[in-house]
Amino acid sequence: MIHPWMQPAWTRLVELGERLPHALLFVGPPGLGKRELAEALAARLLCDAPAADGHACGGCEPCQWRLAGNHPDLHRVVPAADAAADGAEGEGADAKEAGAKEGKAKSEQILIEQIRELQSALSVTGHHSARRVVVLDPAEAMNVFTANALLKMLEEPPAGCVFLLVSSAPRRLLPTIRSRCQQWPFSRPGAAALAQWQAGASPSMQALLAIGGGMPLAAERMAQRGGGALLERFVRDISGLQAADALRVAGQWDVWLKSKEALGAGFGLPELADWMQRWVSDLATVRLGGAVRFFPAQEGVLSALASRASIAAVGGCYNEITQIRKVSRHPLNLRLVLEDMLLRYARAISGARG
Repeated sequence: MIHPWMQPAWTRLVELGERLPHALLFVGPPGLGKRELAEALAARLLCDAPAADGHACGGCEPCQWRLAGNHPDLHRVVPAADAAADGAEGEGADAKEAGAKEGKAKSEQILIEQIRELQSALSVTGHHSARRVVVLDPAEAMNVFTANALLKMLEEPPAGCVFLLVSSAPRRLLPTIRSRCQQWPFSRPGAAALAQWQAGASPSMQALLAIGGGMPLAAERMAQRGGGALLERFVRDISGLQAADALRVAGQWDVWLKSKEALGAGFGLPELADWMQRWVSDLATVRLGGAVRFFPAQEGVLSALASRASIAAVGGCYNEITQIRKVSRHPLNLRLVLEDMLLRYARAISGARG
């Protein structure tokens, strides 16, 4: 599916036709539809009779193979954790919670073995035609060894092969990888596109859109996983937090992050710390006389909190939570991290004005 804000890029890609380079790198924030664009382009490249608008016809033999998930010339390279998550979408929170308890966590990296398997698969000619397509997402999930293995293929690409790389953090890629690809940058949808998308959105969806920085697909995914209820709880707890409540709320959040609700939504300490950082960012912005960005519905609460907090205290709290975010995926003790984060915040909002 090509979303309205991606349509100009799709039109340019279709117009390139056979002049399409052998490697493209789609870069931009998560939640824009870069992967969907790559998949649509892969479908077009493998289709026998693309439609007038450039999309795959959906009826030819290659399209039928692709739709059935077994096209021999379409190679998707993703982390094992992403593949497992896609396969578990219909299993519900119970299955995900059980998997977490049994220590069945899959790798979040693209492994060098996957690139070696890809190299082997591309060493033979295409099954239907000379065209082969590789979709690799997210490209930043490669470590240096994996990236170097891919680099060799990008430097001497197999005949008829097109590589479509997707990345939300291109600076984490090797410069040599970036230089071998034609980069297609994408940014947040414009005001008109967002307004059109928001027209039919519920207040809960609009809140998720705001906290996601205006990325529509990220908001949709979060909503589908119960993000609206999670955000409501976060706002309720943090809005009324007093210094004396910090340890109690930390204990409640410790239980919350281990609940079926949170596990089923893929909501853990990294996501919670991200929301916390954005809340404090809005607090600092209001304290400096700016407009709320991430929590517009809570502007009144943020203004009241900012009126009694010093600029130095809020700025310091923001920097401290940034440091907590950096270790949020591997905390030594979840309860202690939550206590530390909330105590730092409580001190910041109880300080004297500066």
